[in-house]
Formats: sequence, structure tokens, C-alpha cells
Amino acid sequence: MRRVVFNQKGGVGKSTITSNLAAIAAASGRRVLVIDLDCQGNTTRYLLGDAADEAHAGSAAFFAQTLKFSVKEVDTADFVVASPWDNLDVMPASAELDELHGKLESRYKIYKLQKALEALQQQDGRYDEIWIDTPPALNFYTRSALIAAQGCLIPFDCDDFSRRALYGLLESVEEIRADHAPELSVEGIIVNQFQARAALPQRVVQELLDEGLPVLEPYLSASVKVKESHELSRPMIHLDARHKLTQEMVALYESLG
Repeated sequence: MRRVVFNQKGGVGKSTITSNLAAIAAASGRRVLVIDLDCQGNTTRYLLGDAADEAHAGSAAFFAQTLKFSVKEVDTADFVVASPWDNLDVMPASAELDELHGKLESRYKIYKLQKALEALQQQDGRYDEIWIDTPPALNFYTRSALIAAQGCLIPFDCDDFSRRALYGLLESVEEIRADHAPELSVEGIIVNQFQARAALPQRVVQELLDEGLPVLEPYLSASVKVKESHELSRPMIHLDARHKLTQEMVALYESLG
């Protein structure tokens, strides 16, 4: 299964959700690859810690080689590094992604990631799951990820601006599915930083449900523990497996099937 975590709005928890669901999958025995396509590299830092500074191979190097003509197929595994966690590998991000963006877009390399990941799973069988973290923009990297993925998860923070932006986001995903990626589907909307006792989050989420949108359960609670998790570069399943938020994430992962 190839999943992309996407929202054009920043600060909604894309990197946190990608990293933690992937870590849960790996901890359950699945062989997992996480691909970071955001030049900020938050997912890379979260999963690799200080080793992120030494991770020279990665998604930028992968895309750079697509600009060079070669009759020989490139092994995608060459751009992957092992994380400290069993069964979990990372294709790290770097600032070079931003430098490459214009060249990749002008030469229309939009299908390269899809072909590489399909080959990696079909011919190699190395990974059971591939998770892709995206930048907060509908740019070349995000389109590449959506075309390469089979499932799309949309993090959502509970405010009215996010709700209004969600409709345009869903239309963008549907347009890419119709034009380029018939396998792609929106698996669901992940409610993040949910405050159960506050009226506004309850109202906004209920409006989504009333409109028949695919809101996933459980909702992910707001917690300062996740900030500690970021600081220590330890996904929640490895930091505190019994924490309420960890258990919500485990239940959310299991609901994906």
C-alpha cells in the first residue's frame, strides 16, 4: 500500500501523522518506507534524529537522477537509509528539493516517482507499506506523490478556515485522480489536535460528518507529549506506548485496514 499525507495548509500535523502511523506499522511487523518530499525535512529529522545531518542520499538525489537520461533503471533503494527503528527506512529530504523544483516541473518528470515505487514493490517486494510526506503546497512534489499513491490521508485542524480550504483540496485530489491516477482514493480526513471539551472543534467536525465527508475515527487529541516526541526524535509508539494519543494513533492505523 502506498499512502500520501497531504494538506496545502501548513501546521496541520502532516509530518507528525506520517511519522507516527509509519512507525506504528513498522512496530507491528510491517516493512515500511517513509519518503519525505518537504524541503523542511521535519519527517526526516523526526525519524532519523541527528543522523539526518549525514543523510546525503534521499529524495532530492532521486529526483536529480531523473533529469539525466539513462537506459539503465536506477535502484530506488540507493536513495534510502535505515532508521533507528526496526522495519522502518527513510528516503530523507533536503533543501536541494527546492533548488530542483523548477527543472523537474519544466521537464515534466511527474510520473517518475510512481514508476519507481511500483517497481520497488512489484519487482523487489521489499516494502509492505510506503508513506509519503508532502510540502504544504500543491506543487510538483505533491502532484508526484498523489500520482504515485493509492491512498490519500488529509490532516485537518478544527477551525473554519481549514474547513473552507478542505473543499478545494478534495477537488484537487479528485482532479489528479481523474487525469493521472485512477488507483488513488481519499481514505479519509484525520482530525488532529482535537479538543473534545471545546464547542468549536465539535461543531466543525460535525459539519464535515453531516456533509458525508470521510472523517476517520478516532480523532487525535491535542497533547504536549507529541512535542516531547519531536524534540527527542522518538515516535510516540517508542516514547510512550500507553499514552492516550499513542493509543488513538494505533486505533487510527488499525482502522485503515
